[in-house]
Amino acid sequence: MDIKAKVIEIIAAQAVTNPSDIRLDYSLDDLGIDSLGLVESIFAIEETFDISVPFNANEPSAGAFDISSVAAIIAAVEGLVRDRA
Repeated sequence: MDIKAKVIEIIAAQAVTNPSDIRLDYSLDDLGIDSLGLVESIFAIEETFDISVPFNANEPSAGAFDISSVAAIIAAVEGLVRDRA
């Protein structure tokens, strides 16, 4: 499974846009994804990759899961998938 493509697909679904419109340097704010959309994205990522994301919705910046950009989210998911193996 192509982790990068799948994460972009999940984020694009939350942003209600095409995956081709997602740039790696975009933040979730740039894409208009609010806190609920973020939580739904996290759930979709966990389900898709069978991982547990260390994320606290009440303190998004305090967790070990970097959500600062699309590229950071992809890197974090790749790390979690690698660690699971």
